[in-house]
Amino acid sequence: MPGSGKSLVANLAHTLNIPVIIMGDVIRKETESRGLEPTRENIGLIMIKIREEEGEDVVAKKCLPEIMKTNSEVVLVEGIRSLNEVIYFKKKFQNFILIAIHASPKTRYERLKKRDRSDDPKTWEDFVDRDLRELKAGIGDAIAMADFMIINENDIAKVRDKIQDLLFKIIKV
Repeated sequence: MPGSGKSLVANLAHTLNIPVIIMGDVIRKETESRGLEPTRENIGLIMIKIREEEGEDVVAKKCLPEIMKTNSEVVLVEGIRSLNEVIYFKKKFQNFILIAIHASPKTRYERLKKRDRSDDPKTWEDFVDRDLRELKAGIGDAIAMADFMIINENDIAKVRDKIQDLLFKIIKV
């Protein structure tokens, strides 16, 4: 879910020289290509609309060329939003591993307020609307299919250690 700590995982992957592909970049690029400002509303609209137009796994499909360009045995893909994307990647990659990172709504809301990206919610109501939109896209189903779950609430050092240990384990798989 937004604000759970996906970027933390991605940043740690970078430090281990694991290439990172960010699925949200596909939505942001699509929003721009349609001549829309990258606002929370527009990005949310395009996130739903692109899936309605091109299929529930479209974002995964659009990430595949970037993944293949890395020529790496291990690639971290940040931001899976649906079971259909999970299924797509499992078909494409025999050793696909899904990591879910979880934080409570209150914690995530506070993080997003501090981050203050253009598509971040400004109010609790906006935050709840965004969560509902993410759930509508199927993120809950994807989370339920995770091979690993990391809880990211308070102690950042412990969470970093858990993530790093998991990434080392995956690299050695």
